[in-house]
Amino acid sequence: MREIVHLQTGQCGNQIGSKFWEVISEEHGINGEGAYVGTNSYQLDRASVYYNESSSGKYVPRAVLVDLEPGTMEVIKESAYGKLYRPDNFIHGQSGAGNNWAKGHYTEGAELVDSVMDVIRKEAENCDCLQGFQVTHSLGGGTGAGMGTLLISKIREEYPERMMCTFSVVPSPKVSDTVVEPYNATLSIHQLVENSDETFCIDNEALYDICFNTLKLSNPGYSDLNRLVSVVMSGITTTLRFPGQLNADLRKLAVNMIPFPRLHFFMVGFAPLTAQGSTAYRAVSVSDLTQQMFSPKNMMAACDPTKGRYLTVAAMFRGKMSMKDVDEQMLSIQRKNFANFVEWIPHNVKTSVCDISPTGLDMSSTFIGNSTAFRSCSSESVTSSVLCSERRLSFTGTQEKVWMKWSLLRLSQI
Repeated sequence: MREIVHLQTGQCGNQIGSKFWEVISEEHGINGEGAYVGTNSYQLDRASVYYNESSSGKYVPRAVLVDLEPGTMEVIKESAYGKLYRPDNFIHGQSGAGNNWAKGHYTEGAELVDSVMDVIRKEAENCDCLQGFQVTHSLGGGTGAGMGTLLISKIREEYPERMMCTFSVVPSPKVSDTVVEPYNATLSIHQLVENSDETFCIDNEALYDICFNTLKLSNPGYSDLNRLVSVVMSGITTTLRFPGQLNADLRKLAVNMIPFPRLHFFMVGFAPLTAQGSTAYRAVSVSDLTQQMFSPKNMMAACDPTKGRYLTVAAMFRGKMSMKDVDEQMLSIQRKNFANFVEWIPHNVKTSVCDISPTGLDMSSTFIGNSTAFRSCSSESVTSSVLCSERRLSFTGTQEKVWMKWSLLRLSQI
């Protein structure tokens, strides 16, 4: 089977990653102890893509959990699914990175990286046919951004032929915890351009907008945001975990989505998104899913797709539905919005249907778009970095001024 090794780094990456394992474990009928409690045989058909089966019949996530401080690890161990993970795969330091990218990439993170690579090698060696790696991390912190990108570059160096897929939480100027987030993101994006094959971009600002405006939550917390991200991750990986007609592995997804190697930053969306308590009052159709999926309100990146053009699009539908209906609705969307799709890539919209519906829904759809509108997301981080730098320039020497301006200009042109 085509296995994937999952790696989660930093507080944000570990919170999102652990929520992802909860969601897909529920879909595969695996409880918090790793025992199979499902009722349908299809749940285990391709479970080996993400799980190892122990000699006792326990299903163990092929996951490596990394942080530079022990707090996040302890929370995961004490959670309902804490006993699901292999204890040897928890790796943490003691000091933390303090939101400093350089600490994660060059000092504290560099000291821990050999231990992490040893665990990754063990997981890779236990695979029959390793297809690639999947990383969850934040671009705004010190560990997720600094050490996360260091691990990505080390894995790329050691496994150059394997696919590298990242789920990256991009910081937003409007929803910011620390002043150095733009610096961390700017330094990380350069690493992702060079060393990642597929990067699914998730924006905290867009997640908050969805919680407030669509889900009607008055005071959303990180658990609500993590739930949204995990649902999207579950949708994106559906065709990897269950039988499907298209994008059955990471390489096929890349072939369908990436016209040029460096253009691998994707916007993601999910439908249906409805306010709590209102699900019972409406029936969802394929037409509704398609309309919602292309709506800017359902995008989990804070950029308007109508301000750019789609290079490629992939839509993953789940549930009992007709392939004919799906094709008709997707064709209708393309005809109505033909100006939003580039004309020089033929057949640039791909769809797949999986009969297995997600937990709690009759049907759903997940959207992946490779759009030129992503430029506005990345440019916001670079602009914030420039503004922070300009505030600092009056306190620095002439040579540092020249170097900082040159480096920021170079990153803005990536």
